[in-house]
Amino acid sequence: GFGDISGARALAIFGDSVTTDHISPAGAIKANSPAGKYLQELGVTPADFNSYGSRRGNDRVMLRGTFANVRIKNLMVSPTEGGHTRHQPDGEEMTIYDAAMQYKAENKPLVIFAGKEYGTGSSRDWAAKGTALMGVKAVVTESFERIHRSNLVGMGVLPLQFKEGQSAASFGLDGTETFDLYGLDGDVTPRQDVTLTIIRENGEKIDISLILRIDTPIEIEYYKSGGILPYVLRQLIA
Repeated sequence: GFGDISGARALAIFGDSVTTDHISPAGAIKANSPAGKYLQELGVTPADFNSYGSRRGNDRVMLRGTFANVRIKNLMVSPTEGGHTRHQPDGEEMTIYDAAMQYKAENKPLVIFAGKEYGTGSSRDWAAKGTALMGVKAVVTESFERIHRSNLVGMGVLPLQFKEGQSAASFGLDGTETFDLYGLDGDVTPRQDVTLTIIRENGEKIDISLILRIDTPIEIEYYKSGGILPYVLRQLIA
């Protein structure tokens, strides 16, 4: 359900035009990727990996494949490409999957930042599912592709949008910050403003206003339930 978020970390800061294939690849599984290592631990040889698409019934492979596209560009580790990030506050570089699991163990909520047209491409349900399973509570972008935005709500992830002319770059975000989100603990309405507090490493705080991209009253109900599936199950029980 709705509630304020405090002490969140950025799992990744992406640029424009991140597609659902960047978020949840369908192609080849690389041997040194989290999914590749996992399959090898189970005794599967790289010759038998097949593709993410063929293994989309396996949540353990698909979770490890989330944000693992070799061409995805996380600005926190630029110029490195592929599914890497920095775990904070130590700044250690690791895969996005490993960082997400470490943050989960530390009980740290996560946020993804991105630019324009986030989530274009085929409406791959694993793109939203993998994001949710990584512990990402909110995705903050300059704009969303329509279907991916509604899929995020359906998985219980908050889609948030920068105000016109603002972006991760305009606030100089580099991933060393922590983030608090306010304005989600009372009556929440579609497309209302919420406040994101950026706390820089030196302690400096900036409050910015974001648009809650939960666009309709029924989406508010889905999110309150934790997503579409819990919502439907509650309706059936009732």
